[in-house]
Formats: sequence, C-alpha cells, structure tokens
Amino acid sequence: MVTEEQITTCKAQVAAIPDEKIVVPNMPCNVYLAETETLETWAMQDKEKLATAGVSEERIAEIAVRATVLRQYQADWIIVRRTGKDAEKEWKAFATGAYDLCSEMKHAFKYAFRNEPELLRRVDEIAEGTGDADMIQDLKTYSKLGLKHQDLLTPIGFDVAKLDAASTMSDEGANLLAEANGSKLKGNVQKVARDKAYTHLKEVVDEVRACGKYLFWKDKKRLVGYESSHWKSQNARRKKDEIEEVIVD
Repeated sequence: MVTEEQITTCKAQVAAIPDEKIVVPNMPCNVYLAETETLETWAMQDKEKLATAGVSEERIAEIAVRATVLRQYQADWIIVRRTGKDAEKEWKAFATGAYDLCSEMKHAFKYAFRNEPELLRRVDEIAEGTGDADMIQDLKTYSKLGLKHQDLLTPIGFDVAKLDAASTMSDEGANLLAEANGSKLKGNVQKVARDKAYTHLKEVVDEVRACGKYLFWKDKKRLVGYESSHWKSQNARRKKDEIEEVIVD
C-alpha cells in the first residue's frame, strides 16, 4: 500500500530531475504503467534472488510508488491535453469568421481611404504580417482605426457596428488561441511533470528488468516477466511486415 508520505517524497524527487535528464515516453503511458505494475508483482516473487544481484525488496517496492505518481501526473496532463484539443476545435471554427472579417475590413478601408495617402499607408502596414496571432492583432488595430474615421466608412455603406465586433473578436480570439496552443507547448507544466515522473519510474523499472534478465537468462519461464510485452509484440509485427515485403518483392 502506497502512503501519502511516500507519494509526497516521490513528487519532490520528480521535481528535482533536471530538464536535460528528462526521457520522453516511447509508448502509451497506460500501457507502460500496466507493464510496470505487472513487473513489480513478478519481481516480488523473485525478491530473494534479485537481492543477491543488488536489487532489494525495497527497491522493487519503489515501482508502485513511482507508478502511482506517474498515474497522477498523467491524469493531469490528459485533462490539459483534452482541454487544448477542445480549444483547437473552437479556434478553427472561430478563425474562419475572424479571417473573413479581417479581410472585409482591409478591403473596405482601402476603398474608403483611397483619397487619404496616410490612412492607406496605415492600412498597408496593418496588413503586413501573417499568421493567427497577427490576424487577431489586426482586428483590434482595424477597429481602432475605423472608429476614428467612421465619417469615411459610412458613405461607402460599411456597417460600422463591425468595428466594435472586431474588437470583441480580437479579445476572444486571443484567449482562445492561447488555450489552443497551450497544450502543444514543449514546456507545458503538466507535460513536463508527466515526463519527469516517467523518467523517475523508468529508472527503477530498467534496473529491475536488467537484473531479472541477468539472473534468469537461462530460465525462459522467469525471464519472460522481465521483458516488455509491448515491445515484443511490436518487434514481432515488424518482423512479420518485413517477411511479407520480401514475399511481395
């Protein structure tokens, strides 16, 4: 049974891992966690023999503690990632209308300001950048410019209510884009914590597996418990594909 004290201590150890030491998971975390929990049960059956090769029972028990912490941090990361995906969908739906309004304002402004060189130059400056973040800023800038020169926009039939709408869309879009991009950032806090927890768990898992493979290299019945079933199945599938490719060729 993993205690709260053990979890607290483990989290402190995880937090202390330098960023340059982080190992990113190379398989789904839920699969890895299932394998490590099975490994702990398996290794406990061999604890006396493993102890003779340098892996104590206490060391084996570390798997459960570190797995518990990884499971918690993985759950935190999943929530952030799913929230980010929802925001991405909302952003894509929002962006279509925002880009259309931005293009409409540029088009209308160039016509309305056709006899005002300084204002035309300002419109061209606003339109210089590219990308989502730039478009969001353009909406705000067009809004401010248009509000100052409604006397030139009204005669061409431009709906000046769109000026306030553009300002509002700019604010909403900035927040939505930040949420959509947040979960994809390399330095995302939850992802970094998850990766550090994985790194911490992997350390003891690799140690126990290496010891088991060393001790039971001639005992296939015990050896199998120290191997990754995920990678065994992946390698088997890869070999099958290679054989099929040779046959086809």
